[in-house]
Amino acid sequence: MSARLEGLEVPLHRSLVEPMLLAGLPRTAALVLWTSVGAFAFGLHQVWTLPLGIALHVAAAAATRSDPYVLEIVPVALKSQRRLDP
Repeated sequence: MSARLEGLEVPLHRSLVEPMLLAGLPRTAALVLWTSVGAFAFGLHQVWTLPLGIALHVAAAAATRSDPYVLEIVPVALKSQRRLDP
């Protein structure tokens, strides 16, 4: 008996199983980061936020490159209990 059964395969496009990235970050993280950096830099004239935003983007992109779901997992891990109760 073969490992694959005929007629029971469904081709999935790669975009259905991979997260949607925007410049190397998940879309929501990139939009929140750069909207807030843009508001501070251009609206409040706090230009020091631009290098900070670039550094945060590079760090988050490096973390996302190793695990695409890291920015979804870290908040859940921070909310979870630190130890197991007996």
